[in-house]
Amino acid sequence: MEKVFQGQCLCGAVRYEARGRPVVVAQCHCEECRKISGTGHSIGAMFAKSDVNLSGQVHEYKYMSARGSEVTKASCPICACQIYGCNTLSEDHMTLTLGSMDDAQDLAVDVVIFERDRPEWDQLGEGVMCFHTQPDWSPDS
Repeated sequence: MEKVFQGQCLCGAVRYEARGRPVVVAQCHCEECRKISGTGHSIGAMFAKSDVNLSGQVHEYKYMSARGSEVTKASCPICACQIYGCNTLSEDHMTLTLGSMDDAQDLAVDVVIFERDRPEWDQLGEGVMCFHTQPDWSPDS
């Protein structure tokens, strides 16, 4: 049976289904992905565009990559959740953000790109306190 990955933005205005397995799952540390994600990297699963069914309107932001290709990043115009990216180097494909997927548990990162640009703070070091849920905490505690 063919695997179907479903996802949506935070508010539910944009939804998608992707059929089959992704071509690749990539973690990217380039400056653009860091800025657009608001963290040290982005992680996305690349699918053939023909395998993705998208519903809802998206806002597209376009820019030129360091290699001279045009990159499109699409987000929900209501909640600003990042949904996908496209690159003219792979015109028939789109990369869905793993964070927008309802269940990406059986996916793993295949490749890390722009690793040279990974900030030192974008990792869990020894001694970092980790919580399973939101802890009771305030700046005064």
